Amino acid sequence: MAPGSQRGFVEAARRDKLNALIARGIAPFAYRFERTATAQQAEAAYKSDDDAARHVLAGRLVALRPHGKTTFAHLEDQSGKIQLYFKADELGAETYGLLELLDLGDHLGVEGRLMKTRTGEITLRVARLTLLAKALRPLPLGKEDASGVKHGELTDPELRYRQRYADLAVHPEVREVFRLRTRIVQGIRAFLDSKGYLEVETPVLQPLYGGATASPFKTHYEALDATFYLRIADELYLKRCLVGGLEKVYEIGHDFRNEGLSRFHNPEFTMAEWYQAYADYNDMAAVTEAMLSGLVLDLFKSSVLERHGATLSFERPFARKDYYALVREHTGADLARTNDTELRGVLQRHHAPAAEVAALSGAKLVDEVFKTCVEPKLVQPTFVFDYPVALSPLAKPKRGDPTKVERWELFVQHRELANAFSELNDPDEQRRRFEQQAVLRAAGDVEAQQLDEDFLRALEYGMPPAGGVGLGVDRLTMILADQTNIRDVILFPMLRPE
Repeated sequence: MAPGSQRGFVEAARRDKLNALIARGIAPFAYRFERTATAQQAEAAYKSDDDAARHVLAGRLVALRPHGKTTFAHLEDQSGKIQLYFKADELGAETYGLLELLDLGDHLGVEGRLMKTRTGEITLRVARLTLLAKALRPLPLGKEDASGVKHGELTDPELRYRQRYADLAVHPEVREVFRLRTRIVQGIRAFLDSKGYLEVETPVLQPLYGGATASPFKTHYEALDATFYLRIADELYLKRCLVGGLEKVYEIGHDFRNEGLSRFHNPEFTMAEWYQAYADYNDMAAVTEAMLSGLVLDLFKSSVLERHGATLSFERPFARKDYYALVREHTGADLARTNDTELRGVLQRHHAPAAEVAALSGAKLVDEVFKTCVEPKLVQPTFVFDYPVALSPLAKPKRGDPTKVERWELFVQHRELANAFSELNDPDEQRRRFEQQAVLRAAGDVEAQQLDEDFLRALEYGMPPAGGVGLGVDRLTMILADQTNIRDVILFPMLRPE
């Protein structure tokens, strides 16, 4: 029988059971059910078979093994699994007969006393059974053969991402990834709250986009008959908060960039950004280092993690390296003196595609050299300081060297994790930077930043000196959850339409 036909047959059989339940007067989809314990709590409460305490549990049926007048099953909830035991002469023929109308995946409520089987497994001896929700489609739970190999399991990555609900239902380890993600976000929020930062919300729909070099998603706002953009970063609005006297602010939210999909890129992603008045990029490095080292220690009770085949140490202090020195170390090129032709030669020696290399120049060429030749060498948590001014239109010039800006990026496991500036607060210099970006846009660079007159007006009211950080929550979760694809840490990632 073809897979599609077999699936249709199985689903039809489940609907027949649904109709049979309705015919018996049993509601197949309950409104609520009050339980007294989780599976884990019930197991922990076991004292002896003589204990008369009754426990009321609820969860999904994940195993069902009938043996004539007795049936064993497993019920799973968010805490884990517990074995159930049904006995015909205790339940009565009518209730016991309902087991024939159950399927794996159904949600049940059960009540009974705890006992321990001959094999030592704590088990709920069911005295009352309530159907809570009938599963009309079989979950891809898979079956394990004698050699330990699973068959019929949900393993196809595309299907797992597209049907994340099924992926979560059958893979406890996937549920743990997303529980960890929540704890990471909670940890970031708790740290910033403890340091006196104020959590704020800034617009997702913006009349102009800015704060990063990226292409936006755009939409039409019917009421105003105007084009708006989904934000690509939170930065410019958070800086407006600094102008208004909110001296320490942060936001954890979604940003959107109209770019390609990869193992490290999803067009909808989560950023944590925080800004502090009267601070610079050195202060922000100290804050970020304290946050991440404390977060790792709190989550894993250790500062050293085995991740992606490497031993990572989040003990303070993190390494601090100079951007220009790293390029010179790994390519032999001195960015202060090297021209575009020589940089293209560097990329070609590192086997970059010739057509792509030929299309690059200026800041984008420098950036590509760093990405190709330096980033793969950065494994341990490492701050890379002092970038070329052309790469950072929103950062202050480096004190003593106007060809550079006070910017760092934090790299872990070959990838950028966070980005920070001593924030540019001179409105005239910011206007010049925006105008330089406008020249690049006119020349065809669609990712160059736009000139934002309202932001310039805000700066003219006076923004205090400040430091700011943007941290990629998805990439941090990838590292801490030991995942190699960003889709594995986003509940519902972007996919092509079915």
